[in-house]
Amino acid sequence: MTALAEKKRRRADGSWPWLFVLPTFLGVGVFYLWPLLKTLYDSFTETGPFGGSEWVGVANYGTLVADTEVYRAIVNTVVYTAIVLLGIPLAVLFASLLNRPGLRGAMVYRTLFFLPYVALPTAISLVWRIIYNGEYGILNQALKVIGVDGPSWITQPWFALVAVALLGLWMSIGFNMIVLSAGLKGIPGELYEAASLDGASRLQQFRSITVPLLTPSIFFLSVVTTIAGFQLFDQLFALLGPTNPVMPKTQSLVFLFYDAAFVGNDRGYAAAVAVLILAVVGLLTLFQFRLQRRWVSYD
Repeated sequence: MTALAEKKRRRADGSWPWLFVLPTFLGVGVFYLWPLLKTLYDSFTETGPFGGSEWVGVANYGTLVADTEVYRAIVNTVVYTAIVLLGIPLAVLFASLLNRPGLRGAMVYRTLFFLPYVALPTAISLVWRIIYNGEYGILNQALKVIGVDGPSWITQPWFALVAVALLGLWMSIGFNMIVLSAGLKGIPGELYEAASLDGASRLQQFRSITVPLLTPSIFFLSVVTTIAGFQLFDQLFALLGPTNPVMPKTQSLVFLFYDAAFVGNDRGYAAAVAVLILAVVGLLTLFQFRLQRRWVSYD
């Protein structure tokens, strides 16, 4: 084979991988990169009442900085995310209990925990809307049994936010347990046997072996949960309803985006809110990755 033929063959062989990954590149470009660039461009424009747009520079960002509703939405979203993050230590505890050797019905328990994650968020929210009802909801009825008058959960600002966050926490535990269960199966049983021979109790084994070796899984869940928390919309919308008087004080950043884009038809300002969400999530994720060096153990 001549040198020219060999060169042509290598060139042909090198083009095949690009042919196979081309559909993926096209999908990423069309469904991710183009919407991102379009949103960034729209954030510098103002949409007219009958369509069309006009370049307004950073005017939308100036409005964003001066809008008190934005800061309230940020606080609400952060509070919601912080409460949902509490589901991770709960999932660590539950996953450890369900992975004990010889536990009967472990598969049934795992299924029950995982069902809320695979169910439709809107359907679950509508069910919890009945549970949270201040007059005949099962939650307040249970509180009455112990002599406590329950609040009107979804018509009072902070109670409504906590109610939405508790729903999000409950829905996230199943997914967290699946990830943590996979991490638990990667921990060698010899470590627990050696610790047991040294006289370590189950609590000491959990604190000194289980938790440190689960930190990579815990870190992954913390990043995923934070990103999902800043995307709060569906259960908030379904549980409280857009006409609920408490919504302006309980809205999330994504609901603020929805209200600006689809209710107020101010797509330029809505695009600025979307860019803000992207920036906040990016900064928080970067902070989490920088902080992982201090507490995540990969050994």
